[in-house]
Amino acid sequence: MRDPYSVLGVKRNAGQDEIKAAWRSVAKAVHPDQNHDDPNATVRFTEAGRAYDLLRDPDKRSRYDRQQREAELRRMEQMRQQQADRKAKAESPRAQDGPRVSGEAAEDMIARIFGVDSRGQPAEPKSRPQPQAQPQAQAQASAAAPAQEGRKAAEEPATEQPPMPARGTAPGAAIISAIIRRIRGARATVEKAPDLVADVTVSVEDILNRVRPTIETPEGQTIRVPVGAGTTDGQVIRLKEAGHRIENLKRGDAVITVRVAPGRFRVDGFDLRVDLPVTIENAVLGCEMTIDGPTGPLSVTVPAWSGSDQTIRIPDEGLVKDNGERGDLIAEVRLLLWEKPDAKMIDLMRSLREGLYL
Repeated sequence: MRDPYSVLGVKRNAGQDEIKAAWRSVAKAVHPDQNHDDPNATVRFTEAGRAYDLLRDPDKRSRYDRQQREAELRRMEQMRQQQADRKAKAESPRAQDGPRVSGEAAEDMIARIFGVDSRGQPAEPKSRPQPQAQPQAQAQASAAAPAQEGRKAAEEPATEQPPMPARGTAPGAAIISAIIRRIRGARATVEKAPDLVADVTVSVEDILNRVRPTIETPEGQTIRVPVGAGTTDGQVIRLKEAGHRIENLKRGDAVITVRVAPGRFRVDGFDLRVDLPVTIENAVLGCEMTIDGPTGPLSVTVPAWSGSDQTIRIPDEGLVKDNGERGDLIAEVRLLLWEKPDAKMIDLMRSLREGLYL
């Protein structure tokens, strides 16, 4: 994959809004439906989708930037090492007289061992070995060789023969990396269009009533998101093959994150929390109250001497779980003063604070 910043045409310090705007512009420009005469439109649209999927995710983007920096540092270190090696070789003429080592690359070595090339096809042998001679012919050749060598040595002046090049060995790390790439490359992969990642906002009532909210894809298609049992705030719903549609590619998925809109109820997993305002006298003496639950009015018993840290749990009045069970409704007591100051209550509180008794 090419550099995602180059694909979308943004700088490396671009913000999310700029990246999103660039993705929309590029996707619209290279969309296959708008470029019927361009055979590479699908490839470019897929490339833009993958670049946007990487850059829109802060974790993926940070990991990619870190890998790029590390790769650049390794490349610079390799260049410095190569320059140092060339300088050392130039300054040491005797090094050129030593035996030469044929640098067999790790990929070539693995291809020779596995017998397949980088595309997973059988590797063509570089040279077909000659058939071995018959034992009798070999014996005759062995007997004639000393005589021929003696005549040749007498006719030709002695010359120093260069040493045979020794087979080089690839570094261990390069061999391991080549083996991993070979194994991964042997696996059949199916090209898939990018997933459609989106959020959908619903209310508690929408979840309980199984309302199906909708989202619209960049291609203009409307998708209904199933919510209901097992749905809560932050729930991720994956709809198979409901994402981006690109010709000659397997359709991507739709990955939808459910967000519950702020309201009277606060979502806590599958439990619901609600405030329960209680006056001072009812908090001290206790009382019976009626509150509006998610499915209708509910009776609540406030225990005597209840403070604002008191919670009252009402079973089976929360959201529905995957197994059909329901969470609870948790009423949190909140002390409430009267609308107008009460002189008797003020005198009572003053006497309690100052230690005076009427």
